[in-house]
Amino acid sequence: MDRARMTTDVHTAAFDMNLASLRLRAAVVAASDDYFAEKENLLKSSEPVFLPLEYTDRGKWMDGWESRRKRSKDYERAHDWAIVRLGVPGVIRAVGVDTAFFRGNFPSHCSLEGCAAPTDARPDELAAPETEWVEILPKSALRGDAKNAFTIDSPYAFSHVRLNIFPDGGVARLRVHGNAVPDYRRQAQLHGEVDLAAADLGADVVVCSDMFFGERRNLIMPDRALNMGDGWETRRRRGPGSDWAIVSLAARGSIERVLVDTHHFKGNFPDSCSIDVCDTPLATADALVGGTHPWRPLLAPVRLQADARHWFQSELSTDGPVTHARLNVFPDGGVSRLRLYGSVSEADRKELGLRRLNTRLPGVAERELVACAGSGRWAASVLAARPFGSVTQLYAAADRAWATTTEADWREAILTHPRIGESPARHDAGPTSAWSRQEQSHAVGDSAGSESKAALAEMNRWYEERFGMRYIVCATGKSADELVRIAEERLHNDPAMELRVVAEELHKITRLRLDNVLKP
Repeated sequence: MDRARMTTDVHTAAFDMNLASLRLRAAVVAASDDYFAEKENLLKSSEPVFLPLEYTDRGKWMDGWESRRKRSKDYERAHDWAIVRLGVPGVIRAVGVDTAFFRGNFPSHCSLEGCAAPTDARPDELAAPETEWVEILPKSALRGDAKNAFTIDSPYAFSHVRLNIFPDGGVARLRVHGNAVPDYRRQAQLHGEVDLAAADLGADVVVCSDMFFGERRNLIMPDRALNMGDGWETRRRRGPGSDWAIVSLAARGSIERVLVDTHHFKGNFPDSCSIDVCDTPLATADALVGGTHPWRPLLAPVRLQADARHWFQSELSTDGPVTHARLNVFPDGGVSRLRLYGSVSEADRKELGLRRLNTRLPGVAERELVACAGSGRWAASVLAARPFGSVTQLYAAADRAWATTTEADWREAILTHPRIGESPARHDAGPTSAWSRQEQSHAVGDSAGSESKAALAEMNRWYEERFGMRYIVCATGKSADELVRIAEERLHNDPAMELRVVAEELHKITRLRLDNVLKP
């Protein structure tokens, strides 16, 4: 059987995940022009090909994206572009712009921009002025018929990239390598059982012993394998030992169920397999391979069958959360998919939320933090302390920032809060409105009586007449009657003392809302 040889990767992670992979459901959502060759070709997983005699009714058939020749008077500024929705948002480390077979028609230069937008954003929304596009690769020269590689130095996570070519021409393939930072809010914030080895949740196969026939990351791709080439397969071993692949889990979690799928592998599946795990959040690939960190067994060696799904649960030795798993196959062969189902603790979910906050674009992160406190100065002070090494460091920075706030900051924050008992309408946009509804749900929900709500409305009126500002209290878990009683006690304060009390309540609310920001 004639199969293409894949690059061998032994003992080292050679490159980051291709975030623009079609297997991760990346897509080219818009382009300025693709007259000669379709924009969708940019993300093909296959290597470009050239067919000398192949033509279309528009010209020479090319395996890539190619625009028509620019005829603008402003030739120096005119350029074409294509917007790619990444399969998984992430921090970009490198970009490959392949101009294979484009020799007299390749762009002279390219640049790359990124934005952080909802993954289902429409092209017109991405082009809107309020969408913040950031240059991550300045205008750079390209070579024709070559793999042009660029290193990217940006700390931010992007959901979309825009490839600009100057002034026009053809690009065969675009590769965007980086570290995934998924939007877990679209995956129920990792509550319940999740596949900790899913690439679209942020897992990665960081290193393997061999991948002669099938790329290591195929193990963790979505859906079942399309064919043998869509799995991980090693060469035939001609000596002692066995093959293995190490998975960095999407989140630190406890593995409770395992699926090893040998779909399509019939005469070349492994005889048996085992799985080891370790809990080493900051481990490098070299350390994981070199034995610096202790591995412990999760699944003892077990026989496998051809072209079959193998489920394991009672066989697992589960004893707490882990960060990495090593699939061992004896002696060699192919596995199409590995699924490691488990759960993530509240503390570990917060760590994922912290990573998300650390990699948010400044404007986006500032809006989220302003929604917590209602104070722009407080938000700017917290942002200045990024990146945070731990959730504890974030809390400490938030408290230090609050300690520097002034009366002007408190009054600014007061104006962002609705009156107690007058929670915003459900159609109101923004996190502040949603958090206010949640915080006041016990006081103004269906369980609150009409008399209690009326008493709270009357108390609001008295309070505002007394102090000239809205009644602010951390309402989470409190009933309407409790909120009325607290307000009655505070009516005896003098205005200066009451403003200090309000500042303390605002601080409590800010800390609770900061936890909401940390939901992954």
